[in-house]
Amino acid sequence: MEYLAPGSGGGAELLAPVPGGGVGADGPSPDSAGELIEPSCGDTTAVPGATAAEAGGEEQAPGLLLRLLRRQEIAFAAVGAGNTLLGMALTVFWLKVLGSDWPPAVSVVLAYCLSILAAFVAHRTLVFRVRGHLWRDFGRFIVVNSGGLLLNTVGVQLAVGTFDLPATPATVVVMGLVAVASYFGHRYFSFRRAPEPAAEGDR
Repeated sequence: MEYLAPGSGGGAELLAPVPGGGVGADGPSPDSAGELIEPSCGDTTAVPGATAAEAGGEEQAPGLLLRLLRRQEIAFAAVGAGNTLLGMALTVFWLKVLGSDWPPAVSVVLAYCLSILAAFVAHRTLVFRVRGHLWRDFGRFIVVNSGGLLLNTVGVQLAVGTFDLPATPATVVVMGLVAVASYFGHRYFSFRRAPEPAAEGDR
């Protein structure tokens, strides 16, 4: 059976039937049961510029410091500076609490133990943003921090005591270099994570 449809010039044109009883014209057409056949909307082609959330992916939000300072290196320096001030405050606190009955070195050790815990939590949650492997990360963090302490001790001793360099600039240079080394140590050792395996569709 053929159908008459209005033509673009005002006349009528014959439309051939399509399998299933529909009419071969643009738009939805009735099938043999009289139901409309809607155009397919199953195209899942990714839209350029779509976000990871829209594409079904999940992206971990950056930490507070990274949102404020934009760069991980600066956030690391900010945490280090804050932890240094905390260590100083804790040392003074323990000196006052323990008094003259205890050697001053005990106050330094107690302050170091507390400040290194605070530094670990801050670096893990605010700077490097990692999860899992808590005790492994903490052990590696202790190793890197202890190595930094050793490098600072030896470096300052050599610069000031052996080579007789000016104390203040030599100390600043040595500790600055050790701080840079500590950053890479924490990034690639303390909080290192293996790359995630590629999805099947990306291979």
